[in-house]
Amino acid sequence: MIEKQLWHPVMACMHLREEPAAVELLGTSLVLWREPAHDHAHEPVVHAWVDRCPHRGAKLSLGRVLNHLHGARLECPYHGWQFAGDMAARPAHGESLAVGRCVHVPASPTFEPPASHCATAFEAVERHGLVWVRLERPDRTLVPAVLTEPPVFEPWTDPVWRQLICGPYEVQTSAPRLVENFLDLSHFGFVHEGWLGARSHAQVDTGRVEEGGAGVAVRDCKAWQPKGYAGAEEGGWVAYRYEVPHPFSAILHKDATEGDPVSNAIALFIRPDGSEACTAWFAMATLGDLSDDEELRAFQDAVFAQDRPIVESQQPKTLPIGKDSGIGEVHGPADRMSNAYRRYLTRLGVSLGVC
Repeated sequence: MIEKQLWHPVMACMHLREEPAAVELLGTSLVLWREPAHDHAHEPVVHAWVDRCPHRGAKLSLGRVLNHLHGARLECPYHGWQFAGDMAARPAHGESLAVGRCVHVPASPTFEPPASHCATAFEAVERHGLVWVRLERPDRTLVPAVLTEPPVFEPWTDPVWRQLICGPYEVQTSAPRLVENFLDLSHFGFVHEGWLGARSHAQVDTGRVEEGGAGVAVRDCKAWQPKGYAGAEEGGWVAYRYEVPHPFSAILHKDATEGDPVSNAIALFIRPDGSEACTAWFAMATLGDLSDDEELRAFQDAVFAQDRPIVESQQPKTLPIGKDSGIGEVHGPADRMSNAYRRYLTRLGVSLGVC
């Protein structure tokens, strides 16, 4: 299953605080916890482990994080067993221990737990305001090199841009359906009438679609919008650029009307919660928009609230991409980007959320 070899967002970084947190990814229950930085030269380390103590199966997410002298530890809520983070070492000998290794059993303090006494750990990183997790190492014959890291969203790494996270949004549809909606300009005048589009200006310029090993992109597409961003006062033609760097992620760059100094970049990052459910976040980066963060979030919430009933109404909830799906969907000239996205999923061999 290629999906287990890809990076997926599982939680906003701002919601992972001092206590461990429980999340689900592709049917696996995880506990997330952050190991505090031991000095100013190191960043805090985020961990993603199976949410089950190997001793008696209690949920580790009900435990607590201990900032121990010999390295951070996660303590089981049932019997207090302590499991090592990245920087943990055995106090008596000083050698480093593997991530997730049990380092202390309070009921038997002189007992030295063997290597088999460990929690199952996965790779985890923080990118674009989100915690990303990968459940399996990639098979390079199946996974393109560009997908061996989380998607790149350049404005998030540039301090000139203002950045914020919107969400999470729990949606009863597949991740591919939600990505395709994000790529669709022609629904603006109907689903987002008065906000991102108008029925009287329904025509769109679909631009130039590019397909390759790095994913899918479209350049030079345009749509007329009465309110292209949170602080807009009048309508105009807005230029869009889209990128799909990951099967369940998409990025748009949005430049306002000529003479307007506002530019926005929005990345849609999705956690697949099954074949017909997902959780989404928007990582937003803006230049020149004078709206405060809460206004920006309120605008994004309002736009997504218009999308939700439509995408949840689509049947099937999975995206028909296979000739053998038995479900025919017809296409129009404005569907060039979404059709390229469907071909991208087919090339990768994605099976989750499609039919």
